[in-house]
This record gives sequence, C-alpha cells and structure tokens, in this order.
Amino acid sequence: MASDVPMTPELEQIDGEIQDIFRALQNGFQKMDKIKDSNRQAKQLEDLTGKMKECKRLIKEFDRILKDEESKNPPEVNKQLNDRKQYMIKELNSYVTLRKTYQSSLGNNKRVELFDMGATSSEPAADDNIQMASAMTNQQLIDSGRNQMDQTDEAIARSKMVVAQTVEVGSQTATTLTQQTEQMKRIGNELDSVHFSLKKASQLVKEIGRQVATDKCIMGLLALIVFGVIAIIIVKIVNPHNKNIPDIPGMAPPAQNFQTNRRLLSAKAFRSL
Repeated sequence: MASDVPMTPELEQIDGEIQDIFRALQNGFQKMDKIKDSNRQAKQLEDLTGKMKECKRLIKEFDRILKDEESKNPPEVNKQLNDRKQYMIKELNSYVTLRKTYQSSLGNNKRVELFDMGATSSEPAADDNIQMASAMTNQQLIDSGRNQMDQTDEAIARSKMVVAQTVEVGSQTATTLTQQTEQMKRIGNELDSVHFSLKKASQLVKEIGRQVATDKCIMGLLALIVFGVIAIIIVKIVNPHNKNIPDIPGMAPPAQNFQTNRRLLSAKAFRSL
C-alpha cells in the first residue's frame, strides 16, 4: 500500500520503519519454507516474533502521535491517517496468523508470545490483542472507559453490599453467641442451685427419717406402758385380793363390804362415848 497520505516528518519516519519491518517479516517467512531443521525454524520464528513486537510498539507510537495532532489536521487527513493505521494493524495481524500457523506445524510446545503483558494460557491470542486502543476513535475510547468505570462501580457496589451483609451476619452471630453464653451461665447457676437444694433436701429427709424412727420408738414404749397399766387395772378389778400384784400408785384400794364398814364405824362411835 503506497503511502500518499500527508504526514509530519515524525509520522513518516515511523511509517518507514514499520514498512521496513513488514518487508523483513515477508522475507523471513519466505525463508521459513527453505529451512528444514526444526531448531533453526524455531529460532527464525523467535526472531520474526521479536520484529512483530517492535512493529506493534511502532504502531502504538504512530497512534499516540496521531491523536496528539488530530486537532491540528483536517478531518480528511485524520481519516486517511486512521485508514493507514488500520492497514498497519491488518498487515501485522496477517503475520501473526502466519506465525501461529508455522508454530503449530513445528509442534513447538513453547509459546512464543507476541505481547509481553504477563500473559497466561487464559489470555486472548496475540491477534486478538492487536485490536488495541490504537484502533479506536476518541469517542470509542471514551465510551469504553465509561463502560469500564460503570462495571467497576457496579462491582464495587456489589462488594460493599457483600461486606455489609457479612458484617451484619457477623454482628448477629456475635449477639447470638453472647446471648447463648449468658444463657449457659444462667443454666449453670440454676444447676448449682438445684444441686444445692437437692443436697439440703437429702439432709432434711435423713433428719426427718431419724426423727420418725425416734418418734416410733417413743410411741412404742408409751404404748407398752399404757397396755401394762391397763392390764394391771383389769387384773386388780377382776381379782382384788391378789397380793402378788402391787397397788398402782395414785389409785385407791378396792372398797370393803358395806356392812363391814358400817360395823367398824359403829364400834368407833361406841368407844368414843
């Protein structure tokens, strides 16, 4: 593609360097078909990958200068320069695809990365990454930046919500644990009180048992005494002249015959006269 686009000297220099790299890439890939040794092919492929990295850097520099001078150039010139940049990107993409084809044919397990961005196996391929910010217009960059900011704000809001929920759950858990701890303490105190009450009740039961046993003994002795007294009274009534049974203290002896008593009283009265 002939460069008939009006450029500043700096852009012309960068454009010339990029075109030199494209010619070197074209010649290098043509030599790949002539190299039979796989190790030499791998070395040649690495050299070409280094040239593609340098080409990518120059395209970025071209895009940076283009954006700096965009306000100074007429719209037609800016359009031609952007078309020139898109041509460079497409050309580089074609060599990236060609590199991947040769790399696959070599069966080389070593990844030759086009972009030194700390890429891992989960990152997009180089031909996807080449569609970088330099391929976007200012409005697209602004829109993309806004979208990224919106997504970031949403992610931050979700993170804050999760943190708030986590803090709330933690506070509820701490409150519940505190209540359960206090409840366990109260239960422990109540158990101690119950144990003390059971111990006192056991002592009281033992004392009551001893008192009941003592009262039973006393009641038994009293009953024996009462039964003995009753037996003596009955015997004295039935057989009052039995001398083997002593008189019960506080009880009068049996009454004598009425006539005998009367004679005794008459005899006492006569003597007194």
